[in-house]
Amino acid sequence: MHVVIVGCGRVGSSLARNLIDEGHTVSVIDRRAGAFERLGAGFTGDTFAGIGFDRDLLVKAGIERAEAVAAVTNGDNSNILVARVARETFGIDRVVARI
Repeated sequence: MHVVIVGCGRVGSSLARNLIDEGHTVSVIDRRAGAFERLGAGFTGDTFAGIGFDRDLLVKAGIERAEAVAAVTNGDNSNILVARVARETFGIDRVVARI
């Protein structure tokens, strides 16, 4: 399963590593490129620096083939917006937003 994670803080980086360990493919989006250091050197997923509700960036991250999206930034409003875009624009059934 492909999962797009928006936010690479403690929650997002842990989730990304766990999903990779379970054999899933993962794309992580974060506003700050430096946040990807939390993933570790052996991280095999994709990383994208930018705004998590940018539709073009979500497409680059593979949202069109994703089966799940997790919006886990530290901003409630951003997470709600990411979740709505994932569900309403891209038709993702499994959407989680950290509020």
